[in-house]
Amino acid sequence: MAERLKSSIFFDYLLITIGTLIIAFAIVFFLGPNMIAPGGVTGLAIVIKKVIGIPIDITNLVINTPLFIIGLMVLGKKFGFKTAYGTLMLSLFIRVIITVLGDNMVGTNDLLLASLYGGVMVGVGIGFVFKAGGTTGGTDLAGAILNKYIPSLSIPKLMMCIDLTIVISAGIVNGKLETALYSVMALYIIVKIADFIIEGLNYAKAFFIISNDSEKIGQAIMKDLDRGATILQGRGMYTGKDKDVILCIVDRSQVTKLKNIVNGIDQNAFMMVTTIHEVLGEGFKK
Repeated sequence: MAERLKSSIFFDYLLITIGTLIIAFAIVFFLGPNMIAPGGVTGLAIVIKKVIGIPIDITNLVINTPLFIIGLMVLGKKFGFKTAYGTLMLSLFIRVIITVLGDNMVGTNDLLLASLYGGVMVGVGIGFVFKAGGTTGGTDLAGAILNKYIPSLSIPKLMMCIDLTIVISAGIVNGKLETALYSVMALYIIVKIADFIIEGLNYAKAFFIISNDSEKIGQAIMKDLDRGATILQGRGMYTGKDKDVILCIVDRSQVTKLKNIVNGIDQNAFMMVTTIHEVLGEGFKK
């Protein structure tokens, strides 16, 4: 048990290290040189560097310190340690990359390409950090704090709300509407990629099936798909008659086969299909 815990902690910090390294490369090579500030303290740091010349890594540390203290109080010590590590590693990686490769390294001067590649890289990096249970400070830390009280909204979506003001300020400082527009696009990409990394592709489909042959359909599901099924008791409002409702969860590859099974037994069956983003239990993820 102790070995498994140590391995889990090591993997978490390894994931945070890799994530912050990816974010640092995106900032130095794509976002920073093109004044694309897709929110966050790093985005604000890009704006501040443009205005008064303070290095991005210094601003990142100075602003994140009070946020870290609040996060420590609200989210606990374990989360606080990972956040401190992520914040320090991001600033360190930015400084190392600039020191080794220079401050004038530019991946591309094309704003569209910089927004796309920078956004994807930051989204992947933030997704890795969040998956490990940490943040890199800034608005993602603020998003994590708010998520504690508003769990119905994901951390990336809360970040997006906070970051819009920083995006607008980037356009004002640079004096170009295009800067703000490309920053919004990069921010959108970051949120979507981060959500994708956190949620993954492990979604399934839930079927609600209403049929007069519910028993036969349930048996076919268990035999042909090797899936369980649950019969719920319902009542038709129009007819007032009791109805059996079959609930069945299948993975994506079994959707068509389940539809064919139902149609083969009862062509008049009523089916509702919805996407389930995570399924835990027998036959699915533990």
